[in-house]
Amino acid sequence: MNEGASINELAPEQRLRRLELMVTRRLDGMLHGSYLGLLPGIGSEPAGSREYRPGEDEVRRMDWAVTARTAVAHVRSLDADRELATWVLVDATASMDFGTAEFEKRELAVASVAAVGFLTTGAGNRLGAHLLGPGGVRRFPARGGRNHLLGMLRTLLAVPRSAPTTEHVPLAEAVDGLHRAVNRRGLAVVVSDFLDGLDEDGLGPGAPAWEQPLRRLAARHQVLAVQIRDPREQELPDVGLLTLVDPETGRRREVPTASRKLRERYAEAARRQQASIENGLKRAGAAHLGLRTDRDWVADIVRHVYAQRRLGRASRTGARP
Repeated sequence: MNEGASINELAPEQRLRRLELMVTRRLDGMLHGSYLGLLPGIGSEPAGSREYRPGEDEVRRMDWAVTARTAVAHVRSLDADRELATWVLVDATASMDFGTAEFEKRELAVASVAAVGFLTTGAGNRLGAHLLGPGGVRRFPARGGRNHLLGMLRTLLAVPRSAPTTEHVPLAEAVDGLHRAVNRRGLAVVVSDFLDGLDEDGLGPGAPAWEQPLRRLAARHQVLAVQIRDPREQELPDVGLLTLVDPETGRRREVPTASRKLRERYAEAARRQQASIENGLKRAGAAHLGLRTDRDWVADIVRHVYAQRRLGRASRTGARP
């Protein structure tokens, strides 16, 4: 992962140890302070009120008593909880078994879970997971501690690859399952490429199938969508006749990449597909963190955390970020 050989080239315990060192060393060196957060966190402890900002604040946070007293719309300011339950839904279906840069998308998914575990580690904090793989959804109870996190990562690294045409639980159903299983408010992190459930390969006008379940999840929890991408999903290189295989269906197609018109059509379709995903996540009310297999994923996570910190400070002070 930008540091030598891919972790898939190492023995399982070596891969796990290297991943742990990479995450803790680099994140700890780039981030400082206790209660590091992937999201600013509105929490549940009252901390006063401030004026309502249309388009930025949720109506459900309105402070009606202060609004009635001052005749100016106010929302409640809340301090972030000091004990956090984080639930991670990890997509390990066939489309994640792909990568043309430093590593595969599934490796980056495991790395992002490790980062979530590190960033939410603290006294009383717990981490649970739902793993969406070829055999269905495997559930891990929410527990605290390093050993629990390492056990989950060990399981993620050992997930077998899905054979083409293998039936799998749709992402929308997995998100709905997480919503039903977790009652107490917390942080929900969905790690996926979000390619499953798109209308007409993501190019049609319909909303992604996972949008409504994600919206229901976001009504109860803070939701972070970690989208895993590969550069070849965005554009085709000019390498002559290229054989492409759909990892979900096994269907093969010969593509003449020397055609500039075809490459432009592919890039435009990819842009429309990405726009469909981004719009679906936005409408669902989920924060969006994009990670790519050809980028420094740790730096991208750090930028996201700093951006969320600025939003959190602005929310507490009433200033604009």
